[in-house]
Amino acid sequence: MPLRQISFDFENIPEETEPVKKVVAKKEAILVAKKEVIVEKKKSTRGRKSLKEMVASADLVDVPEDEVLFQKSYYSIGKVAEMFKVNQSLIRFWENEFDVLKPKKNGKGDRLFRPEDIKNLQLIHHLIREKKYTMEGAKDFIKKNKKSDEKFAMIESLKRIKGFLNELKANL
Repeated sequence: MPLRQISFDFENIPEETEPVKKVVAKKEAILVAKKEVIVEKKKSTRGRKSLKEMVASADLVDVPEDEVLFQKSYYSIGKVAEMFKVNQSLIRFWENEFDVLKPKKNGKGDRLFRPEDIKNLQLIHHLIREKKYTMEGAKDFIKKNKKSDEKFAMIESLKRIKGFLNELKANL
């Protein structure tokens, strides 16, 4: 049901109709309150995600195990974006920002990511989305910690072990 715009000129109402003024003012306040409630329900889907949404989306990353990942030589940007559940534009942005990402480009200009690039993307995703590093902080971390890949691999293996143990506990 659409809301109607109601406006009254209180100065032209005679003094003896004071109760009418109060009723009209009350109805106008109720309509304004209803309109604000309707506006609150329509939240924009644009802009930054909340921290809860970012943490939840970080758990949805679906990069295959190393044995499966290294079976193919190259992955398209669409497949990579699908693995990380992000837009392709974000992958292109990260490619421009981080020197460790060097995807090969074919004659058409399509980006082809090697498994090593995907591992680096996984590290970048972990730093930015899970650890909440800024872009500059993530760049510094990667430059200063040349062995960050080994640390990240250790963290990922511990996460897999934790998941396995939690699954085992749930089945008991």
